[in-house]
Amino acid sequence: MRLTFQHRLILGLVALGTVPLAAALVALSLYVRSTASLAGPRAAVDSIAASGRAVIAALDTTALDDSTRALVRRHAEQMAVGTRLTRRAEALSRAEAAVVGTLVLLAAALLVGLSVVFVRSWAAQVSAPVEELVDWTRRIQRGEPLPPGRSEPVAPELATLRNALRDMAAALEEARRQEIERERLQAFRETARRVAHEMRGPLTAAQLALGRLAKPADPNSVQARRVLEEETERLKRMADEFAAFGRLPEGPESDIDVTEMFESVLTATVPPECPVGRSLEPGLVIRGRYEALRRAVQNVVRNAVQATDGRGIAVSAGRDGARVVCVVRDYGAGIPAELRRRLFQPYVTTKPQGTGLGLAIAHQAVTAHGGTLTAEDAPGGGTTLVCTFPAA
Repeated sequence: MRLTFQHRLILGLVALGTVPLAAALVALSLYVRSTASLAGPRAAVDSIAASGRAVIAALDTTALDDSTRALVRRHAEQMAVGTRLTRRAEALSRAEAAVVGTLVLLAAALLVGLSVVFVRSWAAQVSAPVEELVDWTRRIQRGEPLPPGRSEPVAPELATLRNALRDMAAALEEARRQEIERERLQAFRETARRVAHEMRGPLTAAQLALGRLAKPADPNSVQARRVLEEETERLKRMADEFAAFGRLPEGPESDIDVTEMFESVLTATVPPECPVGRSLEPGLVIRGRYEALRRAVQNVVRNAVQATDGRGIAVSAGRDGARVVCVVRDYGAGIPAELRRRLFQPYVTTKPQGTGLGLAIAHQAVTAHGGTLTAEDAPGGGTTLVCTFPAA
């Protein structure tokens, strides 16, 4: 069975701590034993005491004066006292060695226990974030979302690595989402291009046939002809929108006066009965393809006019740092949040007669020029479309 990183770390740290401790215990044991051996010359003392008693016994059989005999007795008494003290010191030394050895073993066991507890705690603090990061890398590999991070404090280096992995996961998810969106839009564009190609032939033939027909005198026939002409024109506009969505903006770039472009679009798109509030700064210049961007602005303005129900629109353009910001607001009923998130996707529309391609074409053209197009709720009702471009 393969040990986990935490267990390997614990074993390594415990071994690293117990090896010096074991060496210290061995050295202390040798010292105690050497001290005990120095404190126990019992054999030598017994030998001296035995020889001294023999000498004293021999002297007792000889004729000695009283002072000499008193000295001999005093010496015998001192030898007996010395022997007893030596034996007592040896016993105390042995007892001291045993006590010291026991205390050393208890202290060693206590130190080992405390070190194991400390090492387990420290290893958990180190290994848990590492194992968490390993799990995160596997989740990133499988394309799964990352779980919420742990609340326990970790080392600054591990916290930095954790944040870097989160940033990388977010970047990969965004790149994956953009790739899916690019593939989906590419499929939409190819479909739109094919549909436009298939529609244009029959529409052209139908328009030519309608043009060759003599104008009927019957009022019913006149009405039928007018309906045919209107529907044919509507289908032609749909085919043009499909064709526009089916290709990316192309052609040479040039400097574009934003204010002039908006004025041209407002004049051509907004009906006279729809009031327009203007706040367009002069001298706003961006770099891009004029026809593609004019079509995008026209689609945004037309969408606002259709949504406002005759209550007017407001248009503004100005500079914000290194970007040009254009805002088109309507005073209609607004757009639900769920639909607003999909507003720039193809075929998303709230109008019965709409194709759902106008804002998709506008978003495609704006993003192709390094800009952004977003939709927001307007204060007091309605919708605000915000378009930004890099300033030239």
